[in-house]
Amino acid sequence: KKSEKANVHLIYGITGSGKTEVYMDIIDKTIHDGKQAIVLIPEIALTYQTVKRFTRRFKDKVSIINSKLSAGEKYDQFERAKRGEISIIIGPRSALFTPFENLGLIVIDEEHEGAYKSENVPKYHAREVAAKLCNITGATLVLGSATPSLESYFNAQTGKYKLHRLTSREKGKLAQVSVVDMRKELKNDNKSMFSMELKQLINDRLEKKQQTMLFINRRGYAGFVSCRECGEAVKCPHCDVTLKAHNNGKMVCHYCGYEEPIPRLCPKCGSKYIAGFGIGTQKVETMIKKEFPQAKVLRMDFDTTSKKGGHERILDKFRNGGADILLGTQMVTKGLDFPDVTLVGVLAADTALNVDDFRANEKCFSLITQVCGRAGRGDIPGRAIIQTYQPQNRTINFAKAQNYIDFYKNEIIYRQRMQYPPFCDLVCVLITGEDEKIAKTEIQNIGEFLKDEGVKSGCINKIIGPAAAPVNRIKKRYRFRVLLKTPNIEKLLPILRSVYAAHEDGGTKNTLSIDINPTSMI
Repeated sequence: KKSEKANVHLIYGITGSGKTEVYMDIIDKTIHDGKQAIVLIPEIALTYQTVKRFTRRFKDKVSIINSKLSAGEKYDQFERAKRGEISIIIGPRSALFTPFENLGLIVIDEEHEGAYKSENVPKYHAREVAAKLCNITGATLVLGSATPSLESYFNAQTGKYKLHRLTSREKGKLAQVSVVDMRKELKNDNKSMFSMELKQLINDRLEKKQQTMLFINRRGYAGFVSCRECGEAVKCPHCDVTLKAHNNGKMVCHYCGYEEPIPRLCPKCGSKYIAGFGIGTQKVETMIKKEFPQAKVLRMDFDTTSKKGGHERILDKFRNGGADILLGTQMVTKGLDFPDVTLVGVLAADTALNVDDFRANEKCFSLITQVCGRAGRGDIPGRAIIQTYQPQNRTINFAKAQNYIDFYKNEIIYRQRMQYPPFCDLVCVLITGEDEKIAKTEIQNIGEFLKDEGVKSGCINKIIGPAAAPVNRIKKRYRFRVLLKTPNIEKLLPILRSVYAAHEDGGTKNTLSIDINPTSMI
């Protein structure tokens, strides 16, 4: 060990404040000292602009890896790093394992992103692995975001990380943001998914030859049940998360297993306008073309970017004026810098807000703040429209004001009261198997063991479940889980290892997965 404690810095800078320039200055010094740097980015879409900026400054010292590269191409880049032919590698979380001989710096851009947590075994978080790697090598870890994760900002507030703030934009000003109440649009007989104000502003941009970005959160597709009259989303009475609509006519809590029938009338106001909420990007693209036939539209989602070079082609075309409107999912919410974009529209903020996840508020705030930050990066002031059925919601109004500090203060109180991270660690123990009865029996046995050992030893505060997982069956395998809240993960680890050992000795065809602080509750 070169250091007893990792040297971690958090750069909290508003959108467009020049975080990338700060990274490059730090990297310049690192290379001057004869060391190497790893730069992590969460989305392949960001690679396009990030690499261009880095290669302009550092020329052939930069290399890149991403999931679109073949195994042979990744191997070649790692070999170049090992031979000292490059000094900077840019890529997703797997870039952490680049075999640099003299690592001096790791930068994690957009550090709040869930993409830094692996969904496959081993289910590591890049931030934690990077901190450990810096601890071992003596390198410096720099985290950056306009909307830091609550865990990172909490660590900065408690002195574990060193906090640095960038409070003004490098160029341009923050967009003027408006919240549109879609309940009023319905009452005014506007059944389109575009509010009258957004329609007017899009037409204005089309006339002025300026560009528009529209964001739709496809991950919220038909996810929750809400009322179009009062905006209320139906929540679990036990867990304070929204209930998920299922095809069997029931709503289910994906934390505790509570369920009830989908109501015919809104439980709050009695309106009949209550249903599952959500819509896909393809349907939105069709609506845009129908509403604005004169507009050239590009769609950026998983389907349009699945082929190699798909991101680059779409972004190049948009940057070069090949489209008036860019419609996208999470890919367009962060990192992209287009000076001609003067209008941003969040088409359905509720799909990000009403997700059955204790991080729903944090993810919603981040998405809205980041996407609104795409407008007004050039000389022309930007506008942003947030469309919602819950205009009174605190998270939406904090995002409207681009006010991370007050959002953090509000959200951290909720986390503390409910004993969610960063005040505890959340552990998901998942069993999957082809035989429903055998899988269910094993998770029940695990639950009993954890209750006996964990609660007795004081390293488990609460056990939720065992219960069926949110998606109960995937690829003909049934899924059951138990959730644990622990104040002492180190003390719990030996007990979890015992669970794993017992599973291995059991000889069943079930699969066991243990995930510490999962970013997805599905």
